[in-house]
Amino acid sequence: MKAAKSLFVLLILISVAACSQGNSKPSYLFKQAPKEGIAAKAGDIEVSNAELMNGIESEVFEHESKAFEVKFNKLRSVLLQKLVEKDPRKNGLSNDEFLSKYIAKDVKISDKEIDAFIKDQNIPAEHINPQVREKIKNYLEIERKKEAVDSWLADQTKKSPVEVYIPKPRRPTFPVDVGNAPFAGDKDAKVVIVEFSDFQCPFCAKGAELLKKIKEKYGKKVKVSFKQFPLPFHNHAEQAAVASLCANEQSSDLFWKMHDEMFANQETALDPEGLKKTGKKIGLKTEAFEKCLADNKYLAQVKADMEEGKKIGVKSTPTFFVNGQLVSGAQPMEVFAEIIEEELAR
Repeated sequence: MKAAKSLFVLLILISVAACSQGNSKPSYLFKQAPKEGIAAKAGDIEVSNAELMNGIESEVFEHESKAFEVKFNKLRSVLLQKLVEKDPRKNGLSNDEFLSKYIAKDVKISDKEIDAFIKDQNIPAEHINPQVREKIKNYLEIERKKEAVDSWLADQTKKSPVEVYIPKPRRPTFPVDVGNAPFAGDKDAKVVIVEFSDFQCPFCAKGAELLKKIKEKYGKKVKVSFKQFPLPFHNHAEQAAVASLCANEQSSDLFWKMHDEMFANQETALDPEGLKKTGKKIGLKTEAFEKCLADNKYLAQVKADMEEGKKIGVKSTPTFFVNGQLVSGAQPMEVFAEIIEEELAR
C-alpha cells in the first residue's frame, strides 16, 4: 500500500512537471494598447496603468534610475572621448597620456591628504601599513582625476551646453497633506517637504541633519513638515513620537528643539526617563508635558500619520515627499537641491 501511494505521488509530480513544460502558461501578446492608460486586456477585462503601478512606484523608479545612470555614464564616456579626439593637443597621444598631461596634470596626493582620509574614515592605526597607504593614495588619485575630468568637461561645454535627449525617469508623485503636522518655514512656501520619520531610527538621524542643511540653505522658501512613522521593532519610537507632539502642543519651536535633542541622543533620550529629562532640558512646562505623555494624548495622531504614510507608499524611514515627489532614504543633499531648485523655478 505504501509503495502504491509513493507511486501515485510520483505520477502526480511527473504530471505537474510535464504540464509546467507544456503549453499550460497563459498566452501573452505584446502589442500597442488599444487606448491610452491601458496596461493589459483579457477579453472584456482591462488592467489600467494606474492599477499596474499601484504600490510599486518607488521600486520601478529605482530600476529606471539605475538604467538611466548606466546610459548617462556611457554617454559621458563617449562625449569625453570625442572631445579629447577633437582637441588639437591630442596629436598622437593616447587617451591616458592626454589625461595625465593636460586634464589631470595637477593631481598629486600628499601624505597629509592620506592622513586626513585615515582620520575621517576612522581607520584604526594598527591597520595602517605602507600597502594600505598606497591603496588609499590610488583611491584618492582616482577620485581627484574624476573631479579633474568633470572640471575639464565643464570648461569644454561652457559655451555650448550638452543637450541630453535621454529621458530622465520621473519620480513618483503622491498627494500629501501637511494637515496639523509640525512644520518650519513659511506656511505658504512654494516648496513643501513632508518627512515621515522614526526618532529611534539611526538613518532618520541622518535625515534630521539633512533637513537642517535644507532649512539653512533655503530658509522660508521651503516649508519642512514632520510626520510620525515609528517602526514596530523600535521599542521607544512610538512614545518618542507622542512626546514630540506633546512638545509641539506648547510651541513649534519646542517641537524642533525636542526633535533635535532626541535625534542627537538616541541612546539616552528616548526611554520614559530620558524623555522627561529632555523635556526639562529644552524648557517644557514639566507638569503639562508629563501629563500629556502619561495620557498618550497624541497617539491617535501618530497612528493617523502612519496610516497616511502606508497609503502613499512609505515603506521605510526616513521617507520624504518634496512637493509630493517621493525621495526614499537620507539621500545626498544634491538630490534634494535638484528637486527644490526645479520646483522653485516653476
